[in-house]
Amino acid sequence: MSISVERGDPRAPDAAALLKQSHALMQSLFPAEDNFYLDIDQLCAPHIAFFVATRAGGTLGTAALADKGEYGEVKSMYVSEAARGLGAGAALLAAVEVEARARSLPVLMLETGNVLHAAHRLYARAGFTPRGRFGDYPDAKSSLFMEKRLT
Repeated sequence: MSISVERGDPRAPDAAALLKQSHALMQSLFPAEDNFYLDIDQLCAPHIAFFVATRAGGTLGTAALADKGEYGEVKSMYVSEAARGLGAGAALLAAVEVEARARSLPVLMLETGNVLHAAHRLYARAGFTPRGRFGDYPDAKSSLFMEKRLT
């Protein structure tokens, strides 16, 4: 069975459940001041493209593109523990990149936790490289910043 990625609604029950799992994980790993995830209402903003990965009717993961005008930011990237290793993360990142290119954004950027090593490997395989902080992120010790040039 193949994984499909499509635009979704962060308020849909399966997507919301995964987002809550992601938030709980981030809260367990990092101090409150170092958690920069978007809540479900924020993911419904007009400048956000929200995606879900599914297989056989089940939701495996989520990702979002925040269109910042001069760049796109990968947000809410999360794959359920049971679905890790199936390719859902790579499929979600690819969909975010397609959307960013369709919007003519020159670069994708992201902030991730410094201890999320599997995520670092996923981003590196997708062509992301380390960079300094960007936007209004503080200089948090638990943050790792990456980018992928699209032009």
